[in-house]
Amino acid sequence: MNTDSPAPAVYIQLKNRVTVPKGKGVLLRDVAYLITEPHWREPLYSLLVLQPQEGDGNLILIDLLTVIPRIQEVYPDAEIQPIGEGRTIVQIEGPATSAKPSIALFVLVWLLLFFGSALTIMNFHADVSMLEVQIRIVEMLTGRRDEHPYLFQIAYSLGIGFGMVIFFNHLFKKWNEEPTPLEVEMFLYQKNIDQYVINEEYRKMKRRSDEAPGSREGGA
Repeated sequence: MNTDSPAPAVYIQLKNRVTVPKGKGVLLRDVAYLITEPHWREPLYSLLVLQPQEGDGNLILIDLLTVIPRIQEVYPDAEIQPIGEGRTIVQIEGPATSAKPSIALFVLVWLLLFFGSALTIMNFHADVSMLEVQIRIVEMLTGRRDEHPYLFQIAYSLGIGFGMVIFFNHLFKKWNEEPTPLEVEMFLYQKNIDQYVINEEYRKMKRRSDEAPGSREGGA
């Protein structure tokens, strides 16, 4: 490495969430995007930011306070310009299992969801007296009262199914990139989990700092 070259300006953006195989060290390329001189980029990307230990768990928080000192160890005079969020969550992933999914379990879950959804819709209709409403609608349209408006009920049931397909955007997913409501809810759920992990990791870091011998002596 040529130490006579001027120190680079390094623009760094941490990724939001990354996955690293178990037992592998976390490199800078794993957790960040860099903009700098081409001949500096690869040495920086190859920097070891953290070597996960067994006691670290499967979720590790890495922030700029961890990354910047590692860069400064190599390039003390580097001008570091952070961009975006100042932290990333590293998920330690164990070895993948080759077990095939259970067909029986899939069928069981499918049946539970199917009959659970059907009972929910039926109970809702019973609570709002949907049958009486349908009978009244048919009577208004035809002028006669039909205690069993099967034709109307079949059309209504098909309409519910088609409406759910449109609402969840499965039918038009091939022609637009709009996320489905389920995808949006999963995104918000993951975002809330990430925020919880960040808060917990900072709390653990603060507790370890308070329990360190140096902090006790300073407090004394």
